[in-house]
Amino acid sequence: MAKVLVAYATRAGETKKIAELIAEGLRFGLAEVELKDAAEIKSPEALGGYDGYVFGSATYHGEMLPSMKQLLFLGEKADLAGKVGASFGAYGWSGEAPERIFETMRHIFKMDMVGDSLRLKAASLDGAVPMAQGYGKQVGAKLA
Repeated sequence: MAKVLVAYATRAGETKKIAELIAEGLRFGLAEVELKDAAEIKSPEALGGYDGYVFGSATYHGEMLPSMKQLLFLGEKADLAGKVGASFGAYGWSGEAPERIFETMRHIFKMDMVGDSLRLKAASLDGAVPMAQGYGKQVGAKLA
């Protein structure tokens, strides 16, 4: 069974809710999922031992949250090349964070990325639940 880390940085709780839905989708695909707040990850070694990585952050003033930036700096020192990756995030107006995370994972970490990033305004809006769970299923299918 594939083991996946879903790490998120949230400001108002929406990105965490989306992370939980993505984790559900991964579990539907029989992946073992560890869900963590990005602020809990303190070293490159803490990123080891996973087959796939899904990183997400809310967009605030056009940027990802500082704890996700810190996680990405740690990711540069971890050996993530070739691992399956995906990114997501909640946003109010612009939504740049998920795409910036995605591009960092693809170009800097050299990860095997799933399709495109997932951007949702809120986990409770129409269609958000199946979209987030479906994104988790996509990651699980790529790991299979």
